Amino acid sequence: MAAVSRSVAFAATDGMLHFELALAYEVFGSAPDAVRGPWYDVSVCGTRPVRVGRFLLEPDGGLDRLARAGTVVVPALAEIDEDPPADLVEAVRAAHEAGARVVSLCTGAFVLAAAGLLDGLRATTHWAHTDHLAARYPRVTVDPDVLYVDNGRLLTSAGKAAAMDLCLHLVRRDHGSAIANVVARRLVVPPHRAGGQAQFVTTPVPAQDDHPLADLLPWAMRRLDQPLTVADLARQANLSSRQLTRHFHAITGTTPLQWLLTQRIRRAQEMLETTDDSVDTIAAAAGMGTATTLRRHFRRTVGVPPDTYRQTFQT
Repeated sequence: MAAVSRSVAFAATDGMLHFELALAYEVFGSAPDAVRGPWYDVSVCGTRPVRVGRFLLEPDGGLDRLARAGTVVVPALAEIDEDPPADLVEAVRAAHEAGARVVSLCTGAFVLAAAGLLDGLRATTHWAHTDHLAARYPRVTVDPDVLYVDNGRLLTSAGKAAAMDLCLHLVRRDHGSAIANVVARRLVVPPHRAGGQAQFVTTPVPAQDDHPLADLLPWAMRRLDQPLTVADLARQANLSSRQLTRHFHAITGTTPLQWLLTQRIRRAQEMLETTDDSVDTIAAAAGMGTATTLRRHFRRTVGVPPDTYRQTFQT
């Protein structure tokens, strides 16, 4: 990573919610031991000491420093009924015009929308505020049903845990899935939830150690190289296919087959990063059958062919 691309600047203003700021700082602020190259250079930018919850935060520099960052993170704002601070909106707009990747967490999307950066684009925010965002900024296509949206240099997330998902997604884009998994394990959070998953479900999610799929998911992960059907999974879980599908939606936010495809793509990513195996060998190990099938699903899911992905991330 070039020096400018690895610089991450947090746009600080009074009324920021400390949870999203803290989790993003945890992700980008400390390099995991597995990283052999450069990590992120993190700074907090604001015009004066800002109140975050009950604490005062002393910025490292002014908002003008945002324009020199590779990535600008706009944390959540507590107050969304009023216009975001004009100096913050202008600084974020200037950073994007200078080439920065601009990321909003939760209600930080209101700042990006006020700057006009989301006009004509799909975006999201906390599900409780999506109607407000859509009504206030009608040129933005607001999606209330996803965890995060990646538009390349403009990314928005839903609230709380979804902000963590987006931060890990950025680490995955920059450093690969293996490093993103290390960061996730350090923070004791799931390594990957796709942005298209639902923000929340009406059925409560059972505790992690006793939900109905607790034994099934590891069982399936050990057999990704084998052909697995919904009937196979249901039989192993001692559930009907309908019960299995219902539990998958509640616990993973997706269907059994989509979950399997995601895990197979993740397995292929890890092998592309860490081995010299051929694409045919990786396709077989990931349960994709042939290299043609892997290339089709990989490009559609990841956005680049397997060979390009390997050249980007393999050291």
